Amino acid sequence: MRRVQIIFWLGLKEMVSLRRDWVMMALLLYSFTLAPVMEATGVSTSVNNASIAFADEDNSPLSRTLAAAFFPPEFQPVVQIEPGTGSSQMDAGRFLFVVSIPPGFEQDVRAARTPEIQILIDATAMEQAGIGSNYITNILSAEIQKFASGADLARRSLIDLVIHSAFNPNRDTVQFAGVVSIIGQIMWLTTILTGAAMIREREHGTIEHLLAMPIAPFDIAAAKIWANAAVVLVAASLSITFVLEGFLGVTIVGSKVLFLTGTAVFLFTATALGVFIATLARSMAQFALLVMLTVLPMLMLSGGETPVESQPDWLQSVTVILPSRHFIAFSQAVVYKGAGLETVWPEFLWIALLGVALLLFSLLTFRRSITQDR
Repeated sequence: MRRVQIIFWLGLKEMVSLRRDWVMMALLLYSFTLAPVMEATGVSTSVNNASIAFADEDNSPLSRTLAAAFFPPEFQPVVQIEPGTGSSQMDAGRFLFVVSIPPGFEQDVRAARTPEIQILIDATAMEQAGIGSNYITNILSAEIQKFASGADLARRSLIDLVIHSAFNPNRDTVQFAGVVSIIGQIMWLTTILTGAAMIREREHGTIEHLLAMPIAPFDIAAAKIWANAAVVLVAASLSITFVLEGFLGVTIVGSKVLFLTGTAVFLFTATALGVFIATLARSMAQFALLVMLTVLPMLMLSGGETPVESQPDWLQSVTVILPSRHFIAFSQAVVYKGAGLETVWPEFLWIALLGVALLLFSLLTFRRSITQDR
């Protein structure tokens, strides 16, 4: 009982130290407010408000129908420009896409010929250009097919393919990127806060004062783990409620309590990782480099950016030992699909087992590090 009290009061000391560290407080505030908003809204995998112009040399009902098929929020209102000025207009940065309709286009379609439409793309906006070209091609093809079907020029397809998107019907980037950003910030912040607290104690010499007291190395490490995990858990809970749900309008389909419970278990894994990295580093600079070499690959291979199934078979076997992979799978199942504990318990169990193993190993290395410092 006395050891529990010691760990509790040492944890409160960590929270007070963190409150006085304005740099870490600013990083904590930024990571759970501005960072998710910018990641969710700043990088889009869909076309949004793209400028487009039409150089219509045909001026037929079909060409006007094609121009009317582009509307917000994917595209800005279509602007009609003089034929032959598309390149200069793009050089001036006025338009991202320019569609040129040749003369006699509708007549060629009615005659069952294959006329060509020229699409000029400003490829300096790489992501929007690549996605937008597919958008424009599909829209033009659909309108021409509709026109040809009405004029009895198109052969009727034998099948009608209907595509339904599960769990994100509108394929809204914000719904996905916001949650992934929060998960990434949880991983980053927990590791950084715990490790930085360890390094700060060592650089300021306060670790010697703690060791002069009747306190075991386990008590010091355990206090740092629970205190920093609690801070990140509270920050993540507030961010989900006010930033994701309130500001971004993200819908949490599953149980928020279940998600936060799994997050709490994962936080002990991340804090243990921070303790382990801090025992290897002798300065804050070394710690920062080691965090980049460990946390960044864990996030990249977790399945948050690209599915685990897209990775090589041998790499998929390696990522089984990464807690971040199981936490991403657990979070996506709960948040997006509304899965319950009966579905995600294997991932939950993996997170717990890997967390316990990493925690024990981190405490062992921390004890050795403390002994060497003495």
